[in-house]
Amino acid sequence: MRLFLTFRNSRIRPIGMVLYLLIILFLTPGSGWGKRTHDLFFQGTDYELHVYRIYGEEPGKTLLLIGGIQGNEPGGFLSADLYADMALAKGKLIVVPRANFYSILLNRRQINEDMNRQFAETSEINYEAKIVAILKELISESDCLLNLHDGSGFFSEKWESAMRNPNRFGQSIISDSETYTIPETGKTLHLGDMARHVAEQINRYIEEPGHRFHFNNHRTRNTDTLHPEQRKSATYYALFQCGIPAFGIETSKSLPLETKVRHHNFAINAFMELLGIVPETPGVYLDPPVMRYIAIAVNDKIPFAVPNGYTLQISSGDMVRISHVEANYKRGLSADILDYGTVNDMHKPIRITRPTQVVVRKDRHPCGMINIVLDAAQSQLRTVTAVPEASFFKTRINGDERLFMNNAHVDLIKGDRFELIDVTTNLEDPSEVIVNFKGYVGNLQNNTGEDRGYVIHTGRDLWKRYSLYGEGKQYQIVVLHGETVLGRLFVRLTDPVFEYVILQVNRGIKRCLFPGDSLAISPEEPIQILDIKTNIPKNAGVRAFLKGSDTNVPLFSDGEAFPWGSGSRDIGPENRPYRIVVQREHIILGSIFLDLEKGRSYGG
Repeated sequence: MRLFLTFRNSRIRPIGMVLYLLIILFLTPGSGWGKRTHDLFFQGTDYELHVYRIYGEEPGKTLLLIGGIQGNEPGGFLSADLYADMALAKGKLIVVPRANFYSILLNRRQINEDMNRQFAETSEINYEAKIVAILKELISESDCLLNLHDGSGFFSEKWESAMRNPNRFGQSIISDSETYTIPETGKTLHLGDMARHVAEQINRYIEEPGHRFHFNNHRTRNTDTLHPEQRKSATYYALFQCGIPAFGIETSKSLPLETKVRHHNFAINAFMELLGIVPETPGVYLDPPVMRYIAIAVNDKIPFAVPNGYTLQISSGDMVRISHVEANYKRGLSADILDYGTVNDMHKPIRITRPTQVVVRKDRHPCGMINIVLDAAQSQLRTVTAVPEASFFKTRINGDERLFMNNAHVDLIKGDRFELIDVTTNLEDPSEVIVNFKGYVGNLQNNTGEDRGYVIHTGRDLWKRYSLYGEGKQYQIVVLHGETVLGRLFVRLTDPVFEYVILQVNRGIKRCLFPGDSLAISPEEPIQILDIKTNIPKNAGVRAFLKGSDTNVPLFSDGEAFPWGSGSRDIGPENRPYRIVVQREHIILGSIFLDLEKGRSYGG
């Protein structure tokens, strides 16, 4: 519908003005329902907070999504991020993709205090408290809250193993009560019914039974609750202070990242359907992040567009300010001027007195860099030039060759063998290039910094104090030509994890056992390990042994199983207790305990 207004003169009578304003209010595109807004809090700090409000074409319920309240849980914040650009036909979304951006940048659960334990009264004045005050306001605007997390293990109402029991959170929908009656209105919220309905919808898409979702009632107000600390959480505040249904969505940290994101999406979509919010379902977009250029101003002049891998030449004492990062992602970007400022130097005026680099990250993953060098002649001429750079890193991981682009990141399991074979550069004469794995020394007698050709045992050869942030989890490989950095490759280490073992007893029943489980069998029954599930590709280096006080029998090695008869001479009362120990070289990953009872049979 089009509306034409004609005025004979410039004066509009009061009644006409009211009518005109009402028409503008209800018919102007971008106003009221059908619009979207973006609010930015604490700009220029390490803890910038972005809040997105998406209004449907028709009014309806409001759902609040909070991701990244604990920074080492990427499934939640990457899922929430997919909804920030969504268009709605009906209802409203409030999306906070990265509630705790500072902790995301450092890949930590918390910085000062756990942000999800700040919703009770607190006297602490820190950035977490400031953000929680805003989140409380957003909760008061909403009809339902979803707090998106990645939790440990797998939740089960009964104890099944160390990784699957009532104290684990993964693959569950958590609420603080089965039902709650709001005192002011008498309305009863049926949280358990809502959660079970959503879990049923999610599980339609999950084939693996062990990965399906369950309702997890924390009974937080009860004196015998297993989780009294949750009385300080966002969901507890939302339910008992604001009277809205609130849930923690917990995917398991044991699952691959893309699986976690998809499961969060399933949960969000099911809650939206339950609330009558009509969405445009987003897809999963997890391409590797790549920075294209940054916009950087010198002394508040017109900004330069400096492409990835280029050099900006300035004079000593010049003030620089980064105003924009262009990449294949819009959100979660930060720029770190090394040895200056903090972990995120976007929008900050910083005076440069020595050469440095700007490292751009998507969340915590480096995705680009530029060099800043000083003009010794102090000519006041600012220039942007291309620099020599490394294009590719040729590596070998556990014997398999892999190629990585400049500024990529490599995920390794502690104990992997890693070798730097070579790098590709655009130099005419690459003979003076040094490839240095920071935190590793190949030759202690003559440490030149050159680390190509060495097979690095990541479980024992790396020096923790030279890792990024000193945590022994992330390392960098730097390509140097003189003092010029040509490129970097980032290595991220995770601990090896033993998830479960498949055993066959007496060639009969196959049993799935988790770390810490026990198995009772007769001494005469043979057992065979059919498979061991770990996070280690191809189970490289994974072995299993039957161990007693004087027994050490191999059962499994690098994917090959060795049948063993428990009636052999290795068994005797003097050797008890017995364990099946799973390890990767010297690193013990977990144990299964054997109870050998005379005459008791599980073989079938």
